[in-house]
Amino acid sequence: MAKSAKWLTPSEESAWRKYIVASRRLYEALDEDLAAHGLSLSDYEILVHLSDAKDRSLRMSDLAEKTILSRSRLSHRIKYMEGKGWVERQKCDSDKRGTWAVMTTKGWNAIVKAAPDHVSSIRNRFIDQISKADQGNIASIFEKIEKVLRKQTAD
Repeated sequence: MAKSAKWLTPSEESAWRKYIVASRRLYEALDEDLAAHGLSLSDYEILVHLSDAKDRSLRMSDLAEKTILSRSRLSHRIKYMEGKGWVERQKCDSDKRGTWAVMTTKGWNAIVKAAPDHVSSIRNRFIDQISKADQGNIASIFEKIEKVLRKQTAD
């Protein structure tokens, strides 16, 4: 960390604060919308990654990386989701230390039921509020930020 702070300019501070407030409100709204389906946004994201994977299963370590959750946090979510019958854990035959997270039929049905409402919520709360140019700019901006963060965490 720097020994002396390079304070934010008024425009930098405004951009930062608006991002923080809007992102938290958006996350909260999307999470609340999914609650009507008995899912959290984290649960939904886990199910999305599993539904996209071959055989609807991923190694826990790969799933943790994709969801950007610590292994312990993911383990906690998976335990909860197992209780709901959405996923099950299976031992990895090729690596005795490895474990697979596998989406069940009940998990598949949960995401299929929630997906239309979730996509409508994303469209209503985010996509429809910005232009096509804004979409490209946002994607470009956050791709740059993600690259920097990945590099910083890899060091």
